[in-house]
Amino acid sequence: MFDKILIANRGEIALRVLRACKELGIATVAVHSTADADAMHVRLADESVCIGPPPSKDSYLNVPALLAACEITGADAVHPGYGFLSENARFAEILAEHNLHFIGPKAAHIRLMGDKIEAKKTARKLGIPVVPGSDGAVGPDDDAMAIAKTIGFPVLVKAASGGGGRGMKVAQTEEDLMLALSTASNEAKSAFGDASVYLEKYLQKPRHIEIQVLGDGRGGAIHLGERDCSLQRRHQKVWEEGPSPALDAAARQKIGATCAKAMQEMKYLGVGTVEFLYEDGEFYFIEMNTRIQVEHPVTEMITDIDLVLEQIRIAAGGDLPVTQEEVVINGHSIECRVNAENPVSFRPSPGKIQQYHPPGGLGVRIDSAVYQGYVIPPYYDSLVGKLIVHGKTRQECLMRLRRALDEMVVEGIETTLPLFRALVREPAIIDGDYHIHWLEQYLAGQAEAKP
Repeated sequence: MFDKILIANRGEIALRVLRACKELGIATVAVHSTADADAMHVRLADESVCIGPPPSKDSYLNVPALLAACEITGADAVHPGYGFLSENARFAEILAEHNLHFIGPKAAHIRLMGDKIEAKKTARKLGIPVVPGSDGAVGPDDDAMAIAKTIGFPVLVKAASGGGGRGMKVAQTEEDLMLALSTASNEAKSAFGDASVYLEKYLQKPRHIEIQVLGDGRGGAIHLGERDCSLQRRHQKVWEEGPSPALDAAARQKIGATCAKAMQEMKYLGVGTVEFLYEDGEFYFIEMNTRIQVEHPVTEMITDIDLVLEQIRIAAGGDLPVTQEEVVINGHSIECRVNAENPVSFRPSPGKIQQYHPPGGLGVRIDSAVYQGYVIPPYYDSLVGKLIVHGKTRQECLMRLRRALDEMVVEGIETTLPLFRALVREPAIIDGDYHIHWLEQYLAGQAEAKP
């Protein structure tokens, strides 16, 4: 087991990793920018090191500063959390070159799955169903039009590198394609330094289903069920739940087994998430995230498996915690991402939290690093915290979520709590009858209804 882990992240995920380390008896090192000097993970860690000014490129993405922090503190492993350097294959290699352990997958797998075109090719080879689309990068030429016509409009133009909805445009008709290609390519170049884009069939009303996997790096791998992440705004997940209201037991078992088998063949190490669009009973692979997900608590609540703790244990050479036959899905869980944003315009709302009261009670969990008096800085993501609830049934879970949302207090800044209080009372949400475009259509309808 590791002696000391440096947590190369901030906010709630840094605190989440710190808690797992403490339960394993591992010493912790928090790194922080000058803007995060009063952060909760900094207060609770055994040691802390300031690694630079507020901009991420000068602090949380500053690899030399992170290496120096490891050397100063004697850390022997680095946990990257999510975002920042968590899916940077070169960072994993640099750590290895300095005799430091990267708590995550092998660099080769990070690099492979970070290239969306190669990831799609690999998925196809491993027997994972994929969305119909181009075999590689396309440009604004006759071949792109020919491929689009073969796929059938509408088509989706997507960046080969990166994610989060950037470098992604829909072409509804032939006339739209050239503009979509150039716009997506320019966005991809700006965001990821790679202008390559490819084409996929644009599905009309799919669900976004992701399968949680866990591998030991030696050919052993299991799946831990699915999460439904279909409630999204601008390709950013807002609400996640598991199991999915859209899947039956047979579909769940089939796609889970397919993903687990693929991870076994890859000899995948650590946690990962295989993401799909699901429509008319068919799954279509879209990408794989080679890191812990923001929404991992949903899976923890329904399986009673601590994913972050197991991620650390397996990175240190441990075995899988259970066999596939021992994985039991228990009840239902929902997560709401509460952000410091205006609930209508979604304009960021950084500032000081004047009043803070997290909800409690049976089956209620808050993953947050904020506290009363904490100032949310304007330099990073706007996440206040994740409200996660669990119930024996989806109906019980929804009622518990409604109660918890009404109980939660965050004052001094604007948050998205009012949006969730409305969503949990919407008939379509209560019935589980929604898709990846539902939330944006709902928000557009709400805006039109206002005088």
